[in-house]
Amino acid sequence: MTRAATSLASCLTVACLLTACGAGSRTTVPSPSATTPPPPAAPSRPPVAPTSKALPAPTSHDWTTYGGDAARTSSTPGPDPTSPQVAWRARLDGKVYASPLSVGGVVIAATENGSLYALAGTTGRVLWRRHLADPVNGADLPCGNIDPLGITGTPVYDPATHLVFAVVAQPGVHHVLYGVDVGTGTVRLNRDVDVPGMRPDTHLQRAALLLSKSTVYIAYGGNYGDCGQYVGRVVGAPTHAGGALTSFAVPTSREAGMWGASGPALLPGGDLLVTTGNGAATGGTWDRSDSVLRLAPLLGLRDGFAPSQWAQDNSADADLGSMGPLLLPGAARALAAGKGGNVFLLDVHHLGGVGGQLASLSGCSAYGGGAVLGGSAFLPCNGGVLQVLVQGDHLSRGWQSQVVGSPLVVGSTVWVADQDGNLTGLAAATGRRRAQLAVGSATRFAKPAFDGRLILVPTKQGVTAVSLTNPS
Repeated sequence: MTRAATSLASCLTVACLLTACGAGSRTTVPSPSATTPPPPAAPSRPPVAPTSKALPAPTSHDWTTYGGDAARTSSTPGPDPTSPQVAWRARLDGKVYASPLSVGGVVIAATENGSLYALAGTTGRVLWRRHLADPVNGADLPCGNIDPLGITGTPVYDPATHLVFAVVAQPGVHHVLYGVDVGTGTVRLNRDVDVPGMRPDTHLQRAALLLSKSTVYIAYGGNYGDCGQYVGRVVGAPTHAGGALTSFAVPTSREAGMWGASGPALLPGGDLLVTTGNGAATGGTWDRSDSVLRLAPLLGLRDGFAPSQWAQDNSADADLGSMGPLLLPGAARALAAGKGGNVFLLDVHHLGGVGGQLASLSGCSAYGGGAVLGGSAFLPCNGGVLQVLVQGDHLSRGWQSQVVGSPLVVGSTVWVADQDGNLTGLAAATGRRRAQLAVGSATRFAKPAFDGRLILVPTKQGVTAVSLTNPS
């Protein structure tokens, strides 16, 4: 069993489905014809399993999705640092915004140049490179701050089909989902995943992809600057060729983007939790912007939560959408935090509507993705990673570091990659610094991964691998 499956099985159990709290937009879209961008890619067809020689053997340390599991907990057993050192650096053809994956000791990395790489976990040697499409030039977008724009959202690996799924922004502008054979780099599936009602050049696919059963979920927000006509939405695409797309659009006139880098989180039973950003409404009826929403597998709206001040948050661009929901293990609870500076504890059985949180605390403007270890959550606050203690239905502040970034917990150490190029290890219990290494400058929302031996850091040059113990 992969680590993703093991972690998900240990997550909270949700016993019942909730009634709808609002009239979201859910559509089923006929399958479009396959899109074949330059350079030529294989046409859409049912995936063909690679030979056993080419297929990496799965391990208990596989890291197949953002945060290591579909709950986005970003926490795993492993050694605390004794003599950490850079094991290898892989220079790739573009910046790496997405978190790396690891399958059977093979590291998968995606670049803003529109390429997927498979790297040998022991050395960083390139096993294969697949340039899926040329990226979009920033000048061809109405606004934004990623240039060029290729693969931004973290891909996901499907052990049932042996495919790595990634969404590429392509000249045009449009978004294409690719399924790439993890063993050979062969494209087995590709299809356009923009749905009717979307203006693709105003939509940014920054959120990590989510896999549930035979569906890949793709969340969209807007470009930096919130220009143009976009609405936050989720699109569900089958992992096989020919199936229909499903979609949900936030029932607002504009904005409410789903742009948090950690992406949707998965509840047992297949429901999704997503966060939405600020919307156009600054008063009146709650339009499900600035919210946490629960969606059914076919993307119908089941339930939702918003802060009491959701309308004020909208007017101040202080939304929840800057961090995806973080599920807490062992209880039907989730944490949400965003630009507004408040952290909310939520009951996933009953999100509670406007002002329906179980508890809240202030002082954390969060961006990126958090992590969980036991009764502690570690949040990516603007002022540095913050430990939040969860005791029953109560929240309290623990330590706070001055290191800014999206945390990963290995053993009892919290690891953070910052934009200045450092990877810092902090004691989970106290926040005391245990280690710091230069790994190369990283993007704002960089999230490290772990393959059972190495911490894998996405950088502006490629991937840097860090060994936590002296290999000798």
